[in-house]
Amino acid sequence: MNTPDLVNEAISLPVEERIRLVDALLQTLNQSDAANAQEWNELARRRLDDMDAGRVAGIPGETVFEKALSRVK
Repeated sequence: MNTPDLVNEAISLPVEERIRLVDALLQTLNQSDAANAQEWNELARRRLDDMDAGRVAGIPGETVFEKALSRVK
């Protein structure tokens, strides 16, 4: 299977499955130590707090995946 086919199949998955897939792929690229993982977790918590407090707005997943797909075509 080629990359565009994989991407098309991936974007057809439910959002939760796409999140798991992205996380699994990123983990293979970003082999990190415990300190690095802790920093990323803290950053993620701060960003989530910002979203919950309305300081920043999220981007719909469909928009993100459409943009990503357009870059690999």
